[in-house]
Amino acid sequence: MRGTEHISWFADLGLEHRASVGGKGGSLGELQRAHIAVPAGFVVTTGVFERCLEALERDLPVRTAVESLPPDDLTQIAQTSKTLRSRIEQAPLPAGVLDAISSAYARLCADRTAAVAVRSSATTEDAVDASFAGLQDTYLWVKGAAETARMVQRCWASLYSVESISYRRQRRIPENGVAMAVVVQMMVDARSAGVMFTRSPTTGDRSVITVEGAWGLGSAVVGGEVTPDRWVIGKITGEISARAISDKTIQHVPRDTDGIVSLPVADDLRRVACMSDEELQRLRDIGRRVERHYGRAQDIEWAVERLDGQILLLQSRPETVWSTREAAPVARAVDNPVEHVMSIFGGRS
Repeated sequence: MRGTEHISWFADLGLEHRASVGGKGGSLGELQRAHIAVPAGFVVTTGVFERCLEALERDLPVRTAVESLPPDDLTQIAQTSKTLRSRIEQAPLPAGVLDAISSAYARLCADRTAAVAVRSSATTEDAVDASFAGLQDTYLWVKGAAETARMVQRCWASLYSVESISYRRQRRIPENGVAMAVVVQMMVDARSAGVMFTRSPTTGDRSVITVEGAWGLGSAVVGGEVTPDRWVIGKITGEISARAISDKTIQHVPRDTDGIVSLPVADDLRRVACMSDEELQRLRDIGRRVERHYGRAQDIEWAVERLDGQILLLQSRPETVWSTREAAPVARAVDNPVEHVMSIFGGRS
């Protein structure tokens, strides 16, 4: 599958393409390049976003309007955000874009009842020194080409959320350097999902991998709506040195039509581990491979396919908690492995 002016496929992408497909799009292509299993998909490139913005700015400014905002004036930021988001969501798509999205969607979803995830992928997202992750929108279990195109526009608009504008204004990030690509990929009907850190998020110890997960889609975990199960695993030895199985009261599952819904977990599963030890060892192996490929610690989102038990990666970004402290001495090992465990789910998308 070859890309077009508007569309790039994961198979053709790597981190060097961030300018056209954003951080998430580049990372997913890079993972596929490294022979790590990810859900199939494509990216609506930043060029399409730029064309939309250019058309809007013929009438009223967008980027200069944001750059003129005082960083600490939340009222003015909120007003500008509301106006800009509305303009982008209601703007006509540039010529040829709907056809390009429809054609790519048809290729991706041979089964027209299949669902996709539509995910924001900003050019400045998932960088080592600054991460926009979680400041823009993601839409799950989207069905149909027309609805996919509508969600693409909503992702574009989310670049001008209050949180995203505030982040950029506080850091004086030039608006001309910011653009939005949008990832469209097959939805995983996840039995279990969660996150994995290839470095202890609490101590910085590089010798362990921390895994956190729960039943259903990962959105319940990254959104902090459920207390996940947690494990600490020796990166080399594979020894599971700590495990904490939580009472997982809710899970996110697909709605019958589209979108997702939060439902109670069955009583007989609430206190059962969402991952077997064998699956945890498979995750450990994947985590080591990804870290080796990137050459640095990673913060990874994963899911286990309900039907066949395949582990798929949904995202891998540089670990940022400890990367900013690299000048400090390497973290010492700790006597109590539970100290490696924590939940950090804010700022994800």
